[in-house]
Amino acid sequence: MSSTAIRRVGFVGVGNMGWPMAANLVKAGFDVAVTDAVPGRAAKFVREVGGHAAEGAAEAARGADALVTILPTSRHVEEVIAGIGDALPSGAVVVEMSSGNPGITRRLAGELAQRGVAMVDCPVSGGVSRARTGELAIMAGGEAAQLDRVDPLLKAMGTTVHRCGEIGAGQAMKALNNLVSAGGFLIGIEALLIGQKFGLDPSLMVDVLNASTGMNNSTQKKFRQFVLSRRFDSGFGLDLMVKDLSIALEVGRDNGTPTPFAALCRELWSSAGALLGPGQDHTAVAQLSERLAGSALGGGNSGTAAD
Repeated sequence: MSSTAIRRVGFVGVGNMGWPMAANLVKAGFDVAVTDAVPGRAAKFVREVGGHAAEGAAEAARGADALVTILPTSRHVEEVIAGIGDALPSGAVVVEMSSGNPGITRRLAGELAQRGVAMVDCPVSGGVSRARTGELAIMAGGEAAQLDRVDPLLKAMGTTVHRCGEIGAGQAMKALNNLVSAGGFLIGIEALLIGQKFGLDPSLMVDVLNASTGMNNSTQKKFRQFVLSRRFDSGFGLDLMVKDLSIALEVGRDNGTPTPFAALCRELWSSAGALLGPGQDHTAVAQLSERLAGSALGGGNSGTAAD
Protein backbone atom coordinates (compact mmCIF):
# COMPACT_ATOMS: atom_id res chain seq x y z
CA MET A 1 0.00 0.00 0.00
CA SER A 2 1.13 3.55 -0.71
CA SER A 3 3.01 5.61 1.85
CA THR A 4 2.65 8.91 -0.01
CA ALA A 5 1.83 12.04 1.95
CA ILE A 6 -1.83 12.86 2.42
CA ARG A 7 -3.03 15.99 0.68
CA ARG A 8 -6.54 15.33 -0.59
CA VAL A 9 -9.09 14.26 2.03
CA GLY A 10 -12.66 13.08 1.65
CA PHE A 11 -14.64 13.80 4.82
CA VAL A 12 -17.92 12.00 5.50
CA GLY A 13 -20.06 13.45 8.28
CA VAL A 14 -19.97 17.17 9.09
CA GLY A 15 -22.27 17.05 12.11
CA ASN A 16 -21.66 18.53 15.56
CA MET A 17 -18.19 17.00 15.83
CA GLY A 18 -17.30 16.50 12.18
CA TRP A 19 -17.87 20.12 11.16
CA PRO A 20 -15.16 21.66 13.40
CA MET A 21 -12.81 18.73 12.75
CA ALA A 22 -13.11 19.15 8.99
CA ALA A 23 -12.74 22.91 9.42
CA ASN A 24 -9.41 22.38 11.16
CA LEU A 25 -8.23 20.23 8.25
CA VAL A 26 -9.10 23.03 5.83
CA LYS A 27 -7.29 25.50 8.09
CA ALA A 28 -4.23 23.22 8.12
CA GLY A 29 -4.06 23.33 4.31
CA PHE A 30 -5.53 19.96 3.35
CA ASP A 31 -7.67 19.79 0.21
CA VAL A 32 -10.96 18.66 1.78
CA ALA A 33 -14.15 17.43 0.07
CA VAL A 34 -17.03 17.13 2.55
CA THR A 35 -20.34 15.31 2.40
CA ASP A 36 -23.18 14.77 4.85
CA ALA A 37 -26.49 12.95 4.98
CA VAL A 38 -28.29 16.22 5.78
CA PRO A 39 -29.16 17.97 2.47
CA GLY A 40 -27.37 21.27 2.00
CA ARG A 41 -25.03 20.85 4.96
CA ALA A 42 -21.92 20.21 2.85
CA ALA A 43 -22.66 23.27 0.71
CA LYS A 44 -23.13 25.36 3.87
CA PHE A 45 -19.76 24.13 5.15
CA VAL A 46 -18.04 25.20 1.93
CA ARG A 47 -19.68 28.64 2.07
CA GLU A 48 -18.65 29.23 5.67
CA VAL A 49 -15.35 27.36 5.90
CA GLY A 50 -14.00 26.39 2.48
CA GLY A 51 -13.11 23.13 0.78
CA HIS A 52 -15.39 21.37 -1.72
CA ALA A 53 -18.88 19.93 -1.41
CA ALA A 54 -19.39 16.34 -2.60
CA GLU A 55 -22.78 14.90 -3.51
CA GLY A 56 -22.06 11.70 -1.62
CA ALA A 57 -19.37 9.52 -0.09
CA ALA A 58 -18.29 8.08 -3.45
CA GLU A 59 -17.67 11.55 -4.86
CA ALA A 60 -15.81 12.60 -1.71
CA ALA A 61 -13.66 9.46 -1.92
CA ARG A 62 -12.80 9.77 -5.62
CA GLY A 63 -9.09 10.50 -5.96
CA ALA A 64 -8.62 11.04 -2.20
CA ASP A 65 -5.48 10.06 -0.34
CA ALA A 66 -7.56 9.57 2.81
CA LEU A 67 -11.26 9.21 3.59
CA VAL A 68 -12.33 10.33 7.07
CA THR A 69 -15.59 8.93 8.47
CA ILE A 70 -17.21 10.27 11.64
CA LEU A 71 -20.75 8.90 11.82
CA PRO A 72 -23.26 7.85 14.51
CA THR A 73 -22.61 4.09 14.35
CA SER A 74 -20.52 1.44 12.62
CA ARG A 75 -23.59 0.46 10.61
CA HIS A 76 -23.51 3.89 8.97
CA VAL A 77 -19.81 3.41 8.23
CA GLU A 78 -20.58 0.01 6.66
CA GLU A 79 -23.07 1.69 4.34
CA VAL A 80 -20.49 4.28 3.32
CA ILE A 81 -17.79 1.68 2.62
CA ALA A 82 -20.26 -0.41 0.62
CA GLY A 83 -21.38 2.65 -1.33
CA ILE A 84 -18.01 4.03 -2.40
CA GLY A 85 -17.13 1.00 -4.50
CA ASP A 86 -13.84 1.60 -6.31
CA ALA A 87 -14.01 5.39 -5.97
CA LEU A 88 -11.33 5.34 -3.28
CA PRO A 89 -8.08 4.52 -5.09
CA SER A 90 -5.73 1.71 -4.16
CA GLY A 91 -3.11 3.05 -1.74
CA ALA A 92 -5.56 5.32 0.08
CA VAL A 93 -6.39 5.01 3.78
CA VAL A 94 -9.74 5.16 5.58
CA VAL A 95 -9.52 7.05 8.88
CA GLU A 96 -12.54 5.83 10.85
CA MET A 97 -13.13 8.39 13.64
CA SER A 98 -16.59 7.27 14.76
CA SER A 99 -17.13 5.79 18.21
CA GLY A 100 -17.70 2.46 16.54
CA ASN A 101 -17.76 -1.26 17.13
CA PRO A 102 -14.23 -2.75 17.05
CA GLY A 103 -15.44 -6.06 15.59
CA ILE A 104 -17.20 -4.42 12.66
CA THR A 105 -14.22 -2.13 12.06
CA ARG A 106 -11.83 -5.09 11.93
CA ARG A 107 -14.04 -6.82 9.38
CA LEU A 108 -14.24 -3.67 7.25
CA ALA A 109 -10.46 -3.29 7.43
CA GLY A 110 -10.06 -6.80 6.04
CA GLU A 111 -12.46 -6.08 3.18
CA LEU A 112 -10.70 -2.82 2.33
CA ALA A 113 -7.28 -4.49 2.40
CA GLN A 114 -8.42 -6.76 -0.43
CA ARG A 115 -8.94 -3.59 -2.51
CA GLY A 116 -5.50 -2.20 -1.60
CA VAL A 117 -6.95 0.34 0.85
CA ALA A 118 -5.69 0.60 4.43
CA MET A 119 -7.83 1.44 7.48
CA VAL A 120 -7.10 2.90 10.90
CA ASP A 121 -9.57 3.67 13.68
CA CYS A 122 -9.14 7.00 15.47
CA PRO A 123 -12.12 7.94 17.68
CA VAL A 124 -11.89 11.16 19.65
CA SER A 125 -12.66 12.58 23.08
CA GLY A 126 -13.11 16.17 24.14
CA GLY A 127 -16.51 17.20 22.86
CA VAL A 128 -17.52 19.97 20.51
CA SER A 129 -15.56 22.68 22.33
CA ARG A 130 -12.23 20.90 21.90
CA ALA A 131 -13.13 19.87 18.35
CA ARG A 132 -13.42 23.57 17.54
CA THR A 133 -10.01 24.40 19.02
CA GLY A 134 -8.28 21.34 17.55
CA GLU A 135 -7.46 20.01 21.00
CA LEU A 136 -9.13 16.60 20.84
CA ALA A 137 -7.64 13.50 22.42
CA ILE A 138 -7.40 10.82 19.74
CA MET A 139 -7.28 7.08 20.42
CA ALA A 140 -5.73 5.26 17.46
CA GLY A 141 -5.61 1.66 16.31
CA GLY A 142 -3.94 0.19 13.25
CA GLU A 143 -0.61 -0.52 11.60
CA ALA A 144 2.20 1.76 12.73
CA ALA A 145 3.13 2.70 9.15
CA GLN A 146 -0.40 3.86 8.37
CA LEU A 147 -0.67 5.74 11.66
CA ASP A 148 2.60 7.47 10.82
CA ARG A 149 1.13 8.43 7.47
CA VAL A 150 -2.06 9.95 8.91
CA ASP A 151 -0.31 11.60 11.87
CA PRO A 152 -0.27 15.12 10.29
CA LEU A 153 -3.99 14.76 9.59
CA LEU A 154 -4.73 13.72 13.17
CA LYS A 155 -2.58 16.46 14.67
CA ALA A 156 -4.57 19.06 12.75
CA MET A 157 -7.60 17.94 14.79
CA GLY A 158 -6.12 16.93 18.14
CA THR A 159 -3.28 17.62 20.52
CA THR A 160 -2.72 14.07 21.77
CA VAL A 161 -2.70 10.88 19.71
CA HIS A 162 -2.59 7.71 21.79
CA ARG A 163 -1.64 4.59 19.82
CA CYS A 164 -3.64 1.84 21.49
CA GLY A 165 -2.80 -1.23 19.39
CA GLU A 166 -4.13 -3.03 16.33
CA ILE A 167 -7.15 -1.98 14.29
CA GLY A 168 -10.18 -1.63 16.59
CA ALA A 169 -8.09 -0.86 19.68
CA GLY A 170 -8.84 2.86 19.47
CA GLN A 171 -12.58 2.21 19.45
CA ALA A 172 -12.34 -0.24 22.33
CA MET A 173 -10.45 2.38 24.33
CA LYS A 174 -13.01 5.07 23.45
CA ALA A 175 -15.90 2.90 24.64
CA LEU A 176 -14.09 2.14 27.90
CA ASN A 177 -13.30 5.84 28.37
CA ASN A 178 -16.98 6.66 28.00
CA LEU A 179 -17.86 3.89 30.44
CA VAL A 180 -15.70 5.56 33.08
CA SER A 181 -17.13 8.98 32.18
CA ALA A 182 -20.73 7.71 32.35
CA GLY A 183 -20.19 6.08 35.73
CA GLY A 184 -18.62 9.24 37.14
CA PHE A 185 -21.53 11.34 35.88
CA LEU A 186 -24.20 9.19 37.53
CA ILE A 187 -22.53 8.85 40.92
CA GLY A 188 -21.83 12.58 40.95
CA ILE A 189 -25.48 13.44 40.28
CA GLU A 190 -26.58 11.11 43.07
CA ALA A 191 -24.13 12.82 45.43
CA LEU A 192 -25.53 16.26 44.51
CA LEU A 193 -29.09 15.06 45.12
CA ILE A 194 -28.16 13.60 48.51
CA GLY A 195 -26.39 16.80 49.47
CA GLN A 196 -29.23 19.05 48.29
CA LYS A 197 -31.73 17.13 50.42
CA PHE A 198 -29.35 17.48 53.36
CA GLY A 199 -29.29 21.24 52.83
CA LEU A 200 -26.10 21.73 50.82
CA ASP A 201 -26.02 24.06 47.82
CA PRO A 202 -25.37 21.94 44.69
CA SER A 203 -23.23 24.69 43.15
CA LEU A 204 -21.09 24.84 46.27
CA MET A 205 -20.82 21.05 46.23
CA VAL A 206 -19.44 21.20 42.67
CA ASP A 207 -16.81 23.69 43.82
CA VAL A 208 -15.81 21.44 46.72
CA LEU A 209 -15.69 18.32 44.55
CA ASN A 210 -13.47 20.14 42.06
CA ALA A 211 -11.05 21.02 44.86
CA SER A 212 -11.14 17.49 46.30
CA THR A 213 -10.68 13.85 45.38
CA GLY A 214 -14.22 13.56 43.98
CA MET A 215 -13.28 15.68 40.99
CA ASN A 216 -13.89 14.21 37.53
CA ASN A 217 -14.72 15.42 34.03
CA SER A 218 -18.41 15.75 34.87
CA THR A 219 -17.84 17.82 38.01
CA GLN A 220 -15.48 20.07 36.05
CA LYS A 221 -17.22 20.45 32.72
CA LYS A 222 -20.81 19.25 32.88
CA PHE A 223 -22.63 19.66 36.18
CA ARG A 224 -22.65 23.46 36.48
CA GLN A 225 -22.60 24.08 32.72
CA PHE A 226 -25.39 21.75 31.62
CA VAL A 227 -27.26 20.31 34.63
CA LEU A 228 -27.49 23.08 37.23
CA SER A 229 -28.06 25.57 34.40
CA ARG A 230 -30.86 23.25 33.11
CA ARG A 231 -29.48 23.68 29.58
CA PHE A 232 -28.81 19.99 28.84
CA ASP A 233 -27.15 20.92 25.54
CA SER A 234 -23.56 19.65 25.55
CA GLY A 235 -23.88 18.44 21.96
CA PHE A 236 -23.45 14.69 22.61
CA GLY A 237 -26.56 12.53 22.48
CA LEU A 238 -27.81 10.23 25.23
CA ASP A 239 -28.44 7.53 22.64
CA LEU A 240 -24.79 7.72 21.57
CA MET A 241 -23.62 7.25 25.14
CA VAL A 242 -25.84 4.16 25.47
CA LYS A 243 -24.31 2.84 22.24
CA ASP A 244 -20.78 3.34 23.59
CA LEU A 245 -21.63 1.65 26.88
CA SER A 246 -23.06 -1.30 24.95
CA ILE A 247 -19.78 -1.54 22.99
CA ALA A 248 -17.79 -1.50 26.23
CA LEU A 249 -19.88 -4.35 27.61
CA GLU A 250 -19.49 -6.29 24.36
CA VAL A 251 -15.70 -5.96 24.57
CA GLY A 252 -15.83 -7.27 28.14
CA ARG A 253 -18.15 -10.11 27.20
CA ASP A 254 -15.94 -11.13 24.28
CA ASN A 255 -12.86 -11.45 26.47
CA GLY A 256 -14.65 -13.01 29.45
CA THR A 257 -14.37 -10.09 31.88
CA PRO A 258 -17.16 -9.85 34.52
CA THR A 259 -18.83 -6.42 34.26
CA PRO A 260 -21.45 -6.10 37.05
CA PHE A 261 -21.03 -2.36 37.65
CA ALA A 262 -20.68 -1.58 33.94
CA ALA A 263 -23.88 -3.54 33.22
CA LEU A 264 -25.78 -1.56 35.87
CA CYS A 265 -24.39 1.69 34.51
CA ARG A 266 -25.50 0.85 30.99
CA GLU A 267 -28.95 -0.18 32.24
CA LEU A 268 -29.44 3.15 34.02
CA TRP A 269 -28.43 5.15 30.95
CA SER A 270 -30.68 3.02 28.75
CA SER A 271 -33.56 3.50 31.19
CA ALA A 272 -33.06 7.27 31.02
CA GLY A 273 -33.32 7.09 27.24
CA ALA A 274 -36.59 5.16 27.48
CA LEU A 275 -37.97 7.55 30.10
CA LEU A 276 -37.00 10.82 28.42
CA GLY A 277 -37.57 9.83 24.80
CA PRO A 278 -35.41 10.27 21.68
CA GLY A 279 -33.23 13.24 20.86
CA GLN A 280 -31.97 13.91 24.38
CA ASP A 281 -28.55 15.29 25.24
CA HIS A 282 -26.52 12.88 27.35
CA THR A 283 -26.43 15.33 30.27
CA ALA A 284 -30.23 14.98 30.52
CA VAL A 285 -29.60 11.57 32.12
CA ALA A 286 -29.50 13.56 35.38
CA GLN A 287 -33.28 13.81 35.11
CA LEU A 288 -33.60 10.06 35.71
CA SER A 289 -31.87 10.39 39.09
CA GLU A 290 -33.90 13.51 39.84
CA ARG A 291 -37.18 11.71 39.20
CA LEU A 292 -36.11 8.81 41.38
CA ALA A 293 -35.19 11.29 44.14
CA GLY A 294 -38.34 13.38 43.68
CA SER A 295 -36.42 16.63 43.38
CA ALA A 296 -34.55 18.64 40.75
CA LEU A 297 -31.08 20.10 41.02
CA GLY A 298 -30.46 23.78 40.55
CA GLY A 299 -28.77 26.89 41.83
CA GLY A 300 -25.54 28.76 41.41
CA ASN A 301 -23.78 30.17 38.36
CA SER A 302 -24.20 28.36 35.08
CA GLY A 303 -20.50 28.91 34.37
CA THR A 304 -18.88 28.66 30.98
CA ALA A 305 -20.09 26.01 28.56
CA ALA A 306 -17.59 23.20 28.06
CA ASP A 307 -17.55 19.55 27.03
